[in-house]
Amino acid sequence: MDRNDSFREFVAGHQQALMRTAHLLTGDAHQAEDLLQSALLKVLRRWSRLSCVEHPEAYARKALVNQYISWRRLRRTGAELSSAAPPERPYSSEDATIVRVVMRQALMRLPPRQRAVIVLRYYEDRTERETAELLSCSVGTVKSQAHYALARLRELAPELAPRLAELETDVREGQR
Repeated sequence: MDRNDSFREFVAGHQQALMRTAHLLTGDAHQAEDLLQSALLKVLRRWSRLSCVEHPEAYARKALVNQYISWRRLRRTGAELSSAAPPERPYSSEDATIVRVVMRQALMRLPPRQRAVIVLRYYEDRTERETAELLSCSVGTVKSQAHYALARLRELAPELAPRLAELETDVREGQR
């Protein structure tokens, strides 16, 4: 099996999981596709060294998160609009679909690093140590970023407070 075949096999096996992460980070299917493509290009450049590694998907995921953070730095041109009052929430129902939509909208308003911590810790159910390794930071930074992100999510979407309180308790107690 040559280099390209092994890379194609890797992509076929991990593309859906990486795409899900990219979509959670960007909040947009088209941007997620672009992000994943950029990250996979970086992985391909190093594939000859990575194919021998036990977990090349960890490198791919780290490349994905780093690429996303890099894009966010480049795109800081005031795309987010500030307002004195938060937008009204048309639904107060606990319907799971509405909760997911509200959570995604609030998640998109977090800074890139906080969003990455929330996605890795709670959507992908990674440990603090794994999250720290993927983001190239300390476990303490992951804990503080998770704390600040959960507090900000509570401000952005007060109707999610009970669900976020559970996550914050887990963060304080180091259970997740």
